[in-house]
Amino acid sequence: MAITKTAPRESGEHADTDPDRDRDEGRHLNSPLLLTLLLLTAVMFQDPIRGALSAPVMQSWMTVFVAVMVQALPFLVLGVLLSAAIAVFVPPSFFARALPSRPALAVPVAGAAGAVLPGCECASVPVAGALVRRGVTPAAALAFLLSAPAINPIVLTATAVAFPGNPEMVLARFVASLLVACAMGWLWHRLGRTDWLRLSAGTSYEGQGKGAAFWDSVRHDVTHAGGFLVVGAMAAATLKAVVPADWLRVAADHPVLSVLALAVLAVLLSICSEADAFVAASLTQFSLTARLTFLVVGPMIDLKLFAMQAGTFGRAFALRFAPATFALAVVVSALTGTVLL
Repeated sequence: MAITKTAPRESGEHADTDPDRDRDEGRHLNSPLLLTLLLLTAVMFQDPIRGALSAPVMQSWMTVFVAVMVQALPFLVLGVLLSAAIAVFVPPSFFARALPSRPALAVPVAGAAGAVLPGCECASVPVAGALVRRGVTPAAALAFLLSAPAINPIVLTATAVAFPGNPEMVLARFVASLLVACAMGWLWHRLGRTDWLRLSAGTSYEGQGKGAAFWDSVRHDVTHAGGFLVVGAMAAATLKAVVPADWLRVAADHPVLSVLALAVLAVLLSICSEADAFVAASLTQFSLTARLTFLVVGPMIDLKLFAMQAGTFGRAFALRFAPATFALAVVVSALTGTVLL
């Protein structure tokens, strides 16, 4: 009899004190409550909110933001799908077999391979790490890391759509990005040291089917890159609608300052390469050369890429590779823009 009385009580006590269950219940209860509070707040302050949104500045801001998002999203999604397919279905050993054995020749081949293998910069870092682990010379893997997100078909098509009146921008982006990728590969071959590389274990799909791994990669990249796209679109809209025109004109009218300003902006915004052309196209105050610098620097070095490179190859590598890439990208894009634009 004692057992029959205490068993239900023990079961009930266990259920009532289960921390996982409590956390799940709290999570489910808090989210609708938060949403309800936000909706009630919006209803209570609907007149001030409507007045703020109807202001000319906000109308201009929303127009630029929506335009950038609508133009960029299809290319972002397509690029993520293709990069996930390459990461999951194409074995890294394929690249090792396809590249020449001599590093000096493997660098331009790997750089040119970026033109036919779509992928955003978020995907190129782990792919480059996998190539090094599979025996590819680091110089060639780094050339691919820099070129793949900058000169692949999705990015070049997006650039052509974003700059319909300036088709030369596509050629300038291709030439400048490929030159920087190859130059950095050769520079690493000459000056790089193996003790600077501390490779992480990399992403493993063991235990997952190809389909599950593919969709996991897609979900991760869409969430990650989409968030940066929203931030970039908001920043572009703010620059266009809120920042005084005189401030932008001061930077835009100075050739050197405009190039440096957009180079730093590319690092800070960290926009996915499938969408950055539309943000650059909206910065009409700046010259084509300055906007070319934005397009060349962004896919090669920004805040998220620095963190990913440090996590994949080690901090010692990132602290040397990132500043050198930034400086070379600025110089090469400025020279390329002067000649081609």
